[in-house]
Amino acid sequence: MTRYRSEFMQTMQTRGFTHQCTDDQGLDALLAGSTSVVAYIGFDCTAPSLHVGSLLQIMALRWLQKTGHKPIVLMGGGTTRVGDPSGKDESRQLLDNDRINANLTGIKQLFEKYLKFGNGSTDALMVNNADWLDGLNYIEFLRDYGRHFSVNRMLTFESVKQRLDREHHLSFLEFNYMILQAYDFLELNRRHGCRLQLGGSDQWGNIVNGIELTRRIDTTELFGLTTPLLTTSSGAKMGKTAQGAVWLNAEQCSPYDFWQYWRNTEDADVGRFLRLFTELDLEEITRLEALEGAEINQAKIVLANAVTRLCHGAEEAQKAEATAQSLFVQGESSADMPTVEIDAARLAAGIPAFQLLQEAGLADSGGAARRLIRQNGAKLNDAPFADETQPITLADRTAEGHIKLSAGKKRHVRVIAKR
Repeated sequence: MTRYRSEFMQTMQTRGFTHQCTDDQGLDALLAGSTSVVAYIGFDCTAPSLHVGSLLQIMALRWLQKTGHKPIVLMGGGTTRVGDPSGKDESRQLLDNDRINANLTGIKQLFEKYLKFGNGSTDALMVNNADWLDGLNYIEFLRDYGRHFSVNRMLTFESVKQRLDREHHLSFLEFNYMILQAYDFLELNRRHGCRLQLGGSDQWGNIVNGIELTRRIDTTELFGLTTPLLTTSSGAKMGKTAQGAVWLNAEQCSPYDFWQYWRNTEDADVGRFLRLFTELDLEEITRLEALEGAEINQAKIVLANAVTRLCHGAEEAQKAEATAQSLFVQGESSADMPTVEIDAARLAAGIPAFQLLQEAGLADSGGAARRLIRQNGAKLNDAPFADETQPITLADRTAEGHIKLSAGKKRHVRVIAKR
């Protein structure tokens, strides 16, 4: 194992963040110097929230700041209009400016939970690449910057090569994305002295382009560091469940559901996720990951609490654990479980069981809900459904005034009549 002098590189290595680095020894020497190093990660505004798949990069920025350096969160107000082809088999849906700006606002709120923003030497900055991309003159941009990019080489980058090998459409618009991202790095260096770009492993080609462009035009040495592409031990993509993405905003994913996602971590992933997504001491993580049998569940609860505290605060983490305790250990209902409001008039008339399960988010489709009921995997107020079309009405409310729906042993929703 390489020995690094800088605290940041030591942390990246020992906690499992490092995948590739353009010059690890040169970067380590820079980070070990007397001044703070400015580094950035870019996030496009394709949804109102980021999801768990982005959490690795967010934690990397957090560790960067905790070890005395300055993070820049680059919001892709400009590049979102183009769409990054990296890791995708088809073109991204193009969004209008209003939707992009609304998404940007939602994403901004996330980072204040993980980073300290301000004017200090290590305080984080948030900038928008629309500030410089919107005003570019296309002909001048091609003449001044496009001439530094080899199409032959761009075709060898994995993000492009995969699409072409699979004979999937790659538009010229998307092909321009890597040039724009390279230009972002150049601009951030000029404006803020940024020397390092962090990103997922699928961004390696884009990062290298930015480093080479800046070296050719401004003769400035920049660095790139990527994190590994994460999957669970069973091969599932991080942040994806049968119900969809696990979002970081409470509006898209309740703190309870977020907590449950981490509580349901596979046994083999507990230690790795504790290192990547929490700030627990490495010695304590070693102790927790060594637990076996039913005891490993205690480590999963520690993981769920630590990750939820960072994302949603200590109070929500405590509430989520208490809710799980009352639901799964004591068999009680709880006001803190996820809640869905259904029009009272519809409930009075009766809603088929399979349809209500789908509307409550416990099944992806009506067919999936029907199968869940037929296989006795769904319950109404802790009792099996009579059949998949059983009408659920106001009469099914418990003494607490709600209807409890369950899918399996760990997913529960309260249905409340909305008048």
